[in-house]
Amino acid sequence: MTLCTRCVLPSTFPGISFDDAGTCNFCRSYKGDAVLAGQKAEYEKKFVDLLATHRRPLSYDVLMAYSGGKDSTYTLDVFVNRYGLRVLALTFDNTFVSPQSFVNMQRVCGKLGADHMIIRPAANMLRKIFREASQRELYSPKTLERASTICTSCIGLVKAVVLRTAIEKQIPFVGFGWSPGQAPVQSSVMKTNPAMARATQKAIYEPLHAIAGDAVTPYFVTEEQFGMAERFPWNVHPLAFLDYNEDRVIARNRELGWEKPDDTDPNSTNCLLNAFANQVHKDRYDFHPYAWEIANMVRVGVMTREEGREKVSTPENPDMVQYARQRLVPEDSRVAAHAPEKPGS
Repeated sequence: MTLCTRCVLPSTFPGISFDDAGTCNFCRSYKGDAVLAGQKAEYEKKFVDLLATHRRPLSYDVLMAYSGGKDSTYTLDVFVNRYGLRVLALTFDNTFVSPQSFVNMQRVCGKLGADHMIIRPAANMLRKIFREASQRELYSPKTLERASTICTSCIGLVKAVVLRTAIEKQIPFVGFGWSPGQAPVQSSVMKTNPAMARATQKAIYEPLHAIAGDAVTPYFVTEEQFGMAERFPWNVHPLAFLDYNEDRVIARNRELGWEKPDDTDPNSTNCLLNAFANQVHKDRYDFHPYAWEIANMVRVGVMTREEGREKVSTPENPDMVQYARQRLVPEDSRVAAHAPEKPGS
C-alpha cells in the first residue's frame, strides 16, 4: 500500500491521487500555515463576539458533548477557564465507556465546577445497532472517509441528543472536542441550520430506526422542535482555532485529575469499542478510519508524519477486538454464562 509522502493517506483512500513526488491531491490543495493562522484568529474573534450578545444569565452558556476523552476534557477546561462560561457537560454512555473515563469525568467536572448529565440508553438497543453496523453499511459512501460505520452510528446519536437537549434547555452554544484533524477551522463556529439539521438527522435516524424501531426516537429532534429556529444553537469546536499540542493537552488534563485509560486503543482515550470498529473498517475498506483525521493533523503540523504513521499502522489489540465482538453477541446467543472480561483485567 502506497502512502502519501507528506501525510499518511493511503492509495486505498477514496478519491486519492498522487503526483510524481508521491504527494496526494489533498496535501497539494492545502493552503498553508499562514492562511490557517489568520483563519484561527478570525474564528476565535467570531466566537468571543457572539458570547457578548448570546449568553443568557439564567441558563447555561454552553452544552458540552463530553466523552471523557482527552480532547473533550481539554475543551471543557477551555470553555470554563479561557472563556469563563457556565457549562453543562453531557455524556452519552454507549455501554463501552472505559471505567477510568467515568472516574475522569467525575474528577474533572468537580474540579471545574461544571454540571454533568449522563444519558444511558438501553444496552440491548445500542448493541443491536452496533452489531448491525459491524455487519453491513448503513450510510452514504462519503461517511466512510471520516469514521467507521459503528462510530458514525454512535456519534450520530450523540449529536442528535445534544442538539435536542440544547433546544429544550434553550442553551445558545453546543461544544464539541473535535481535534484539529476532525473538522476544519471554517466550521469551528457555525449556527445550526434547521433544514440542514433535519436532512442530516434523516440520514442517521432512518437506518437506526429500521434496526431498533421507536426506541431510538427519544434521542432525536422532533418535528415540532425543527420549527423552533430561534432556539437552534451555535456549534463551537475551539480546538480548531486554538493552538493544539497533544502533550500539552494531556499535561493540562492531568492537572484536573484526568488519567489516560489503559484499556483503550491508541486512537481513543475513552471507548472500549473503538478497536473493534477500527478493525471492521480496515477489513472492509482497506484503510484506517482515522486516516483522514490523522492526515489533517500531520498536514497542519500538530503531529509529525512518523507519529501519524504509527497511529494508522499499529495493529489493533486482538484482546480489545475480541472483547467488543463478544459483547455485541445477543445475550441469549452467548455460549459463556458471563460477559467477557475487560481487556487487561
